[in-house]
Amino acid sequence: MSNLREVLRLIGNTNFSNRAIGRITGISHNTVSKYRERLRNGEQSLDNLLERNDLQLATIFSGSRGFTAEKRMPDWNFIHTQMQARHQTLLQLWEEYCLISPDDAYSYSQFTHHYRTHIDRIDLSMRQVYYAGEIVFVDYAGRTVTWYDANKNQECRAQIFVGVMGCSNYSFVWASASQKQEDWIEAHIKMLEHFGGVPQVIVPDNLKSAVTKAGAFPVFNRIYLECMRHYDTAVDPARVRKPRDKAKAESGVLFISRWIITLLSRQKFFSIEEINAAIRPLLDQFNERKFKRLPGCRRSRFQELDKPMLKPLPPTAFEYAEWIGEQKVPPDYHIYVRQHAYSVPYQLVSEKVEARITLRAVEIFHLSKRVAIHPRSDDQGGFTTNPDHRPLQHQAYASQTMDSFYAWAQRIGPSATRMIAAQFEGKPEHSLLGRKACMQLDKLCRAHGEERFESACLRAIEIGSLTVKSMRSILQHHLESTGDDDHPVQPELPLHYHVRGAQYYLEGRIQ
Repeated sequence: MSNLREVLRLIGNTNFSNRAIGRITGISHNTVSKYRERLRNGEQSLDNLLERNDLQLATIFSGSRGFTAEKRMPDWNFIHTQMQARHQTLLQLWEEYCLISPDDAYSYSQFTHHYRTHIDRIDLSMRQVYYAGEIVFVDYAGRTVTWYDANKNQECRAQIFVGVMGCSNYSFVWASASQKQEDWIEAHIKMLEHFGGVPQVIVPDNLKSAVTKAGAFPVFNRIYLECMRHYDTAVDPARVRKPRDKAKAESGVLFISRWIITLLSRQKFFSIEEINAAIRPLLDQFNERKFKRLPGCRRSRFQELDKPMLKPLPPTAFEYAEWIGEQKVPPDYHIYVRQHAYSVPYQLVSEKVEARITLRAVEIFHLSKRVAIHPRSDDQGGFTTNPDHRPLQHQAYASQTMDSFYAWAQRIGPSATRMIAAQFEGKPEHSLLGRKACMQLDKLCRAHGEERFESACLRAIEIGSLTVKSMRSILQHHLESTGDDDHPVQPELPLHYHVRGAQYYLEGRIQ
């Protein structure tokens, strides 16, 4: 086209012959003659012709027909809409198009050619600008890495997590056992630690570990959202079936597959840890490869641009947790979490609470507010109780242990201590009978006073009857103050005819 324009310019503005113009432009003098003839017979001036585009000039001077209206052009917008709806195939749409008027319809090959041309014109891509420290794109690679599990005697496939910074293209790679929620969270934590900071936005795919319900208003996985809040960053998932929303991740996955996963596939691994150990040197090499169109490499651009703009990491890493659905608090103010009972404040009886389980603790929430926290226990059928969760009367009852009764008796005196010890003789310290006996003794002490109670205990020890029944009898009849000196002593029997002596019974007769 540049030669055609030059030929037309020389024809119109010089007196050169056809052969001279042919030598200058490098084309045949016969072709120059043909162009001169068409220019002479044309209705348009040279200036108007030179303003035309290349296709128009080719149509006028080269005899190209260009676009022809001999065939009926389909409604490509309608065709494309039907294809996007995934209801029909292109072959079905072509057959419907031919049924309208077969004589002026395109063949199937021409139909598909023009449809692809239409797609190329409307399927445009806008070049995005990503600012330093703003966005990181995350995704799982389609390819996996095989490793051998000796315990299960089988081959397993490690999932490869990829994270790419939007501005510098600095990349992170991590091997996980699966794409489940726990591995997804762990990969994010390792990625942010690798970057040494937190970007403003993380753009994931719509996998279930991140988004439980996709759409215009996505519903995020609860644990994933907690993790992002912990690191003070936002989540902006890509639209469904819109891979260009995370083009950086797609291209990053492509490069990682070529430069890392392909090399890993040639090795044999026996654990996920071995795979991650092999990834580290390959990832360093990849991030230090020189750009072709930009100065430096991924690492240098990250250190220069992204790293200074990242937010600092929190003091502690996020701890993975799982949520247990709502359950109603029963009258004993304990809820079951994995077959173990944990207490909640008794005021929440009949209310609904949720439980959050970490590796070391169980947290209980009511209306999104934490109301209890317990050390995690795997003792199925057992229970963990915080004494502060009990009502006052339950606290008083639960505080009545052998040690508490000993401490109470020691404040009263040694006899009371001996009496308490007698209640647990031959019984374990948690004996219900022993505790009930001590509670009865405590009740008698409060009713009659500590001084009388100590004296009554001493009297019970003297007579060798260390029981609650004896203590009650002694205190009711005021026998605790009667000692041996107070009893009258009768050295011999009084003289009376009704009184018979020993001799009477020995002789076996009646006087």
